[in-house]
Amino acid sequence: MSDYGDDDVGGALDEPLYDEDEIQEYYDPEVLEGDEEEGEGAGYRNGEEDVDIIAAGDPSAAANQKNGNQNGNAGAARVNNVKSLKDKKIANELRTTTPFMTKYERARILGTRALQISMNAPVLVDLEGETDPLQIAMKELREKKVPLIVRRYLPDGFYEDWTCEELLQ
Repeated sequence: MSDYGDDDVGGALDEPLYDEDEIQEYYDPEVLEGDEEEGEGAGYRNGEEDVDIIAAGDPSAAANQKNGNQNGNAGAARVNNVKSLKDKKIANELRTTTPFMTKYERARILGTRALQISMNAPVLVDLEGETDPLQIAMKELREKKVPLIVRRYLPDGFYEDWTCEELLQ
């Protein structure tokens, strides 16, 4: 007798364990043509220095808009599919989110920058004997010298970019 109530004889293995209609498709992000340089960790030129983008908020909101709205609003979904990722950036003058760094953004920025420093990235402040990468990252953040950009995704799929210099702590 098995744990499942049958006697291990018969066609128990012949029956499917799930209905084919109940198979769930999991989200698999796809890179669209022309968007290879976009996204988290992609460096781009800001003046003369390389800058990384740190995503904050819900980056899957943009993907959900691309895949279509689940409420039957196919017309609105088609309009959003026309816009590329570059078109969904909100201009700096029109940003609506607060200019304050959240504790989650701060933790992510400090961790990312500390990892960069531990991997021998150039340090942008005077060390004064410091050797701990996290302490150096905190000092860079205090002096507003962190070369990272916070990307805040909004529920409609649009996003805002904030430099660490602009965000108040």
